[in-house]
Amino acid sequence: MKKANMSIDRMNKISDIDSRIYGSFIEHLGRAVYNGIYEPGHPAADERGFRRDVIQLVKELNVPIIRYPGGNFVSGFNWEDSVGPKDKRPKRLDLAWFTTETNEVGMQEFDDWLKEVDSEMMLAVNLGTRGADEARNLVEYCNHKGGSYYSDLRIEHGRKDPYKIKTWCLGNEMDGPWQMGQKTAYEYGRLANETAKMMRWVDPDIELVACGSSKMVMPTFAEWEATVLTESYDAVDYISLHNYWGNFDDDTESYLAGGILMDDFIKSVVAICDYVKAKKRSKKKINLSFDEWNVWYHTKESDKQIEHWLQAPPRLEDIYNFEDALLVGDLMITLLKNSDRVKMACLAQLVNVIAPIMTETGGKAWKQTIYYPFYYTSVYGRGEALRVGLECPKFDCKEYTDVPMLDSVAVYDGEQQTVTLFVMNRSMEEDLEVCCDLRSVRADKCIANVALEGYDFKAANTAACPENVIPVHKSEDIMEDGYMRTVVSKASWNMYRFHTEK
Repeated sequence: MKKANMSIDRMNKISDIDSRIYGSFIEHLGRAVYNGIYEPGHPAADERGFRRDVIQLVKELNVPIIRYPGGNFVSGFNWEDSVGPKDKRPKRLDLAWFTTETNEVGMQEFDDWLKEVDSEMMLAVNLGTRGADEARNLVEYCNHKGGSYYSDLRIEHGRKDPYKIKTWCLGNEMDGPWQMGQKTAYEYGRLANETAKMMRWVDPDIELVACGSSKMVMPTFAEWEATVLTESYDAVDYISLHNYWGNFDDDTESYLAGGILMDDFIKSVVAICDYVKAKKRSKKKINLSFDEWNVWYHTKESDKQIEHWLQAPPRLEDIYNFEDALLVGDLMITLLKNSDRVKMACLAQLVNVIAPIMTETGGKAWKQTIYYPFYYTSVYGRGEALRVGLECPKFDCKEYTDVPMLDSVAVYDGEQQTVTLFVMNRSMEEDLEVCCDLRSVRADKCIANVALEGYDFKAANTAACPENVIPVHKSEDIMEDGYMRTVVSKASWNMYRFHTEK
């Protein structure tokens, strides 16, 4: 059996982890809202129509921030449609997904739901078909105390206290030809700058995210980021990254190495941000918001057959398998390894639409395979991210060369006196005998050893078999004189949690 050596040094800190790195996303798309989080008449629905079983599953994930209402949807969204009395809200044709939007769930209702799941809103403004004026009016409606037209309108709608929304997205994927109101980098950069300026004049305490390229393979990538930041650097705080992964060619070996692509993407955008900072002689640092990421490919073809103008048809309802869960676990490791610059991230999305949580209309809710690595990382990955010293074998695959068999990051929690080690074995063929030096963090015992391992790569959880793929909790003693000694199974994602001495 091949061997690997690891070490964790308490002084080798990456960054304090911003909890918003464990964010998610709800768009008015498919059954995310209607027959997802909201289903009046369901046996589990509360008095407002929200499904209590879904609320419980979301709360378990400990998601601190949720991006809303899109996504592509926001580029044709009139925010005024979603406030005020429900019986006066208009039905609209949504050109992003060719559906009918009833606006039955709007700003007030979604904010009520967020309180139930202990989260806050990351609100996107429409910079596709609308602009700076509508955006500053929305900030006034949401955040101004009162005594102005839009803040008094909010009070009239039954919400006396401001929403106090802190984090705002300046549009969505504005370089994409699929987007309503697509723009050039210069057009968008100028608009983002002026919109940000006006929004801050209404509320100086907000944080603003500018749109980066829609994905790394876009022909606009890199030049888009450089131009947008050149025009808006002083007005924004973050730039966004979006990317989705899929095993289209059934090349599982390359698929499980997808964290390399994420890492390259992040480091490329960081380099662009710092280039613009240098060019402007600025002291300000722009950080990253990876506010759309996930696996999305299972339903790409079948969704093309959906009839237009239905209300909340099933769309993007990928059923995730074991290999998808492994990749998601590794992508979370990658985000933590870059937590010095990635301060926010949103798993896209949260319920039914490429989501860790699935529901049956009128029926049960269950956890998809990807729920588990997100859950364990979100719940136990709070504190300080630490680099892991790593010596391990490498392999080549179709898409990458010199792929380390292991990927890993550690998280130190001083309050709980714990160190949590997340480890992925990317190899499909070989277990690894691993020795990890934990003396620097003064680990004295292993208090949790959880693994996703041993399943067929295509095995999935379904409504009929909701626990077909679940983590294994191990009990064997793996600590000896400050070292962890264990075997990390092939094609596995693992969490090791240690108590540390003061």
